[in-house]
Amino acid sequence: MSKRFINGSDFAAMALLGADYLQRNAEHVNALNVFPVPDGDTGTNMNLTMSSGVRELRSKPSNSIGKATEALSKGLLMGARGNSGVILSQLFRGFSRSLSGLEEAGTVQLAAALQYGVDLAYKAVVKPVEGTILTVAKEAARHAVQYARRTNDVVELMHEVHQKAYDALQRTPDLLPVLKQVGVVDSGGQGLVFIYEGFLRSLLEVDGQLDTYDIGSEAAPPEQVAVPTSPPSVRKPEQLSAQSRLSTEEIEFLYDMEFFINRKLKGQAGAFFDESAYKRALSKDGDSILVIAEDDIIKVHVHSRKPGDVLNLSLPYGELTDIHILNMREQHRDLLEHEQAGSGTADYSAAELLAGEGVQGVPPGQVFETAPFGIIAVALGEGIADIFLENEVDTVLSGGQTMNPSTEDFVKAIEALSAEHIYILPNNGNIILAAEQAAELSERSVTIIPTRTIPQGLAAVLAFKEEETAERNSVWMKNAAEQVVSGQVTKAVRDTTIEGVDIREGDYIGIKEKTIVVSKAALQEACQGLVASMLDAGGDLLTILSGEEADAAETASLCEWIGEQYPELELEVHKGGQPLYPYVFALE
Repeated sequence: MSKRFINGSDFAAMALLGADYLQRNAEHVNALNVFPVPDGDTGTNMNLTMSSGVRELRSKPSNSIGKATEALSKGLLMGARGNSGVILSQLFRGFSRSLSGLEEAGTVQLAAALQYGVDLAYKAVVKPVEGTILTVAKEAARHAVQYARRTNDVVELMHEVHQKAYDALQRTPDLLPVLKQVGVVDSGGQGLVFIYEGFLRSLLEVDGQLDTYDIGSEAAPPEQVAVPTSPPSVRKPEQLSAQSRLSTEEIEFLYDMEFFINRKLKGQAGAFFDESAYKRALSKDGDSILVIAEDDIIKVHVHSRKPGDVLNLSLPYGELTDIHILNMREQHRDLLEHEQAGSGTADYSAAELLAGEGVQGVPPGQVFETAPFGIIAVALGEGIADIFLENEVDTVLSGGQTMNPSTEDFVKAIEALSAEHIYILPNNGNIILAAEQAAELSERSVTIIPTRTIPQGLAAVLAFKEEETAERNSVWMKNAAEQVVSGQVTKAVRDTTIEGVDIREGDYIGIKEKTIVVSKAALQEACQGLVASMLDAGGDLLTILSGEEADAAETASLCEWIGEQYPELELEVHKGGQPLYPYVFALE
């Protein structure tokens, strides 16, 4: 029994089962990483990306294949995580665009959509690498275009697509030497094959042809696809404590503000409200922050130096009501003078405040402007995040090898910043694509500084100069990042040999930039070997970021060794608190 066309409902069923197969095999995909470090995130990233697409697809059911694929594409785009997730979102973004406006699609339209998705994905990657998910998608799509000329059976076509993708996956080690060296196939390509297997099984089950084709081992019945609801957290710096006994001049945040944000007053919904990012923005010029979000009402309390900025920051989220502003310096003076509390209050309307009326030191008619620059950085570890926050970074997204911020996370962080120009420091090569995609989606002025390591990110932010132009800062930050030599030590998870280095499971390996240069059973020996390799070409300043597993005695011993071996080298040590990596090094 052939099936000549599929509609939106058919495709939704395919996507659900494809997502399910990927989810249940995510750990298998994670295990295919080519380097012996615990960064098994390809399956996780693809699963989170696909789950985001499924969530959007479920929220907008349609019998039109054009609308169904559009919903999946939108969800994938906003939930894309890591290189593999971004590429997956691009494959289905092109797929959706090709089928736009169609109620149903046959073999020719589906094959053309697969090919258009490949074309779009290749354009999204600056330097496409063969032997990856791109190759698997490309060979499957090319075969589909050719085979669609010979059949009008969608089920038969999907079987060919899955088989060709599987065959291409088996050849990835021949195209990417590191895969052959370690003895695995490409992890992203394997994830795509699982999705295509779900597509095929869905079509076969509907048509009762599940026993007709040989599609590999049987899997358990599909289950509910898990949909993550909590994005990586956005950290904010420690807020200053309220001071009960100060001289009047020491009251820095002098305006005590309270107001409500009504999210849907008169049916007008405000912008998406990211509570963590909102608090972080308030803390830039304020303290004593309290934000309570309850349904469509948000209660805000803050002590601020710039009340106009607070209200301008809040306006996109809804209509402001019940605004109360107290000048605490005035109150403090009255307390000292009259030995009693409660006097000196001054309430202003929102219109008066935004016009600059009645606000100390603000000329009438002046509207508070946004900051000229804002910086978003990705960090792994409390200590590293604090270092960024102490050096001009406004928002820190938590993320690392096993949990990358999605495109949507970046978009929300961008929109929450009150700045004319925004810089993003991904600090991980696997996050750059998601950041770039967010910059394209945002209407704000955004520059991606393509930092691939934490040391590069720290160097870039230290090179930033607020008084300079956006263009000059971009050049200086990129140049500073390129001048840093990055190193990190972690544990190997399997036996292998990489670039002439014999590695045993459980050994500590030293990674200089992207190259493993040493593998030792002892952490101290691995650190010493890595540092020696980093200093081959010289250097003046070595910064050490100790991880959550680092021992104080071990750190002291390492510093002593460095001092003896390289007495002219300047050394700085900070508690980074990063997991997985006992030590991260930056050489300038």
